[in-house]
Amino acid sequence: MERSFANGCRNGSAADGHGVPLTPAVSPLHSMPPETTHQPSQIPVRGLAAEVPVSIVVATLDRPRDLEACLQALVSQVTPRRVEIVVVDNNPSSGLTPPVVGKFPPVVLVNEPRRGLAYARNAGIAASRGEIIVTTDDDVIAPPEWLETLLAPFVDDRVAVVTGNVLPLELETEAQQLFETYGGLGRGTQPLLADRNWTSRFRLRAIPTWRLGATANAAFRARIFRHPRIGLLEETLGPGMPSGVGEDTYLFYKVLKAGDAIAYHPAAFVWHRHRRDLPSLRKQIFDYSKGHVAYHLTTLLRDGDLRALCHLALTLPLWRCYQIFTYLSGRSRYPLHLILLEICGNALGPWAWWQSQRRVKREGRSSLPPYRCRA
Repeated sequence: MERSFANGCRNGSAADGHGVPLTPAVSPLHSMPPETTHQPSQIPVRGLAAEVPVSIVVATLDRPRDLEACLQALVSQVTPRRVEIVVVDNNPSSGLTPPVVGKFPPVVLVNEPRRGLAYARNAGIAASRGEIIVTTDDDVIAPPEWLETLLAPFVDDRVAVVTGNVLPLELETEAQQLFETYGGLGRGTQPLLADRNWTSRFRLRAIPTWRLGATANAAFRARIFRHPRIGLLEETLGPGMPSGVGEDTYLFYKVLKAGDAIAYHPAAFVWHRHRRDLPSLRKQIFDYSKGHVAYHLTTLLRDGDLRALCHLALTLPLWRCYQIFTYLSGRSRYPLHLILLEICGNALGPWAWWQSQRRVKREGRSSLPPYRCRA
């Protein structure tokens, strides 16, 4: 989602901005407070019952080396429960993914030729049988204790979604360092419970669902995907679509609107391999900027949420002005060319949203199979 809008411009180095180490050689737990130090009483840390089965959905698009490292980490999880791993190949015609999945016999392979991360995740969700469905990406590596740590907040029946922290796997190139200056994917070390009390603070402002994490490190009660007010990920939003991103934040929005709670649990961290070159970074930031607008247009036009109109007409332009001011006054190291790129992305957001609507209308929406008992 709109990472820089969520986090503000970073004035220090990437490591200083987040308070996390630069490589996974040093565990983030050494720089993160102990789980109980800043843990709100609302988010329990007891373990989830071992008999609850879990499915992990990994969407992939022609990145076999990354996928193999991701799967090796997933099959190495320390857990007492049954865990199903589902890999969704979002470009089956390339033939790059099946040989990798074949190295891990228990892993289920699902093909989804319709391009788009939301299409891929929904295909994996439809194929999953766990009571809890976990989502991650092929460019993510999880430490051995990640899964059980991520599942812990589900002992609270109010919690329907849990997200965790996403830390940089490496910060070797300028592009990777700039992405952390932009805001990165991490959401800090402070736990958060987003419930009715939290959302009530935003009566006149758009609910900042982009502060709640991302589906690169998230877990969901499977029941929410059959909830009439929630359902699957919105396929007009997200990577692989003209809109760019927003499928995760809109799912969080629907969960909160339905009255369920979302727990951000930073102790459940993963490492993400950021894009290494500047052209890839520019495309990523451009997509985020389009997607931020597309997300708010969706809440406005589909949900009738007038706070989106205020955000798009007032809050977002003021934020861009503030970014330019802090750059010109020397208070921010975030480059002007990226600020201008974000402004262009915001301006093209409505057109990208419309293109995505047309594409999904042409290619169709996903649906879940008839209900079956979870294994």
